[in-house]
Amino acid sequence: MLWLYKILIVAGTFAFMEGVAWFSHKYIMHGFGWNWHKDHHNHHKGFFEKNDYYAVFFSIIASSTIIYGNIDPQYWFLTYFGFGVTLYGIAYFIFHDLIVHRRIKFKYSAKSRYMKRIMNAHYVHHKVHTKEGAQAFGFLFAPKKYDIKKKV
Repeated sequence: MLWLYKILIVAGTFAFMEGVAWFSHKYIMHGFGWNWHKDHHNHHKGFFEKNDYYAVFFSIIASSTIIYGNIDPQYWFLTYFGFGVTLYGIAYFIFHDLIVHRRIKFKYSAKSRYMKRIMNAHYVHHKVHTKEGAQAFGFLFAPKKYDIKKKV
């Protein structure tokens, strides 16, 4: 039965991370952390961005919980919180960096309505190049208002 708890912790953490990402994006990245995030909204030279510091920060949290959960058996569950954060980070990287921003070039064409919606929401977010005025702060979820309307 312990395996079920582990799966639920990983899945629950993964889902919770979308809320953490939304909150962080809206109130930190577009708030006091704009200095790290602004190059992501504007053209810049090179592959890396200051915005990548956020990935480093979250990877430190994930790896710390995994390590501590393995060191102290009393806190075993922290390992699975760390796995959930790590899986979210992988999903974020695939969606955000590879599919949407094409930081590594490869062919991809969104076919599902869901993928089209979250990609459109992210493009709407990037129409604004300043700290204020942006919308659509989620990464793996977007409300239906970001559905691409079919031309009649």
